[in-house]
Amino acid sequence: MVLTMALSAIYTLSIGFHSQPIQKGKFMKTMLFSSFVVLAALASAGENPSVNGKWQVHSSVAGNESDMVCTFTQKDDALSGSCTSDQGKFEITGTVNGNKVAWSYKSEYNGTPLTVKYDGTVDSATKMKGSADVPEFSAGGDFTATQSN
Repeated sequence: MVLTMALSAIYTLSIGFHSQPIQKGKFMKTMLFSSFVVLAALASAGENPSVNGKWQVHSSVAGNESDMVCTFTQKDDALSGSCTSDQGKFEITGTVNGNKVAWSYKSEYNGTPLTVKYDGTVDSATKMKGSADVPEFSAGGDFTATQSN
């Protein structure tokens, strides 16, 4: 859709808005501007993939396996929502920048407060993967996530 609109814009600009011929020298400026419009449209079309919705997240941190269901709400590059596991429900905050995604939540382990941080890559519209870390315990591992309905 974006490509069709961009090509239409190039055509319109290259022939002009009326039937008068484009002056010599002005044609190159018009084509350069048209190319810029196309590149800007294509770049903005692929900026941030959407991670809105429900995701099944599996993580392995310091040998401990866990599963949770996260519901993400993305607005521009801001990420919010919640993750629910057998340990409870946790509110998350994070960001999406290009195909990079990061979020974290506060929790506790045996009375010690901690933060669980996820930093990953959106591989497709329904898959992401990356690292999961708990800085307070110097513990790290990885995660995979699959979007569910």
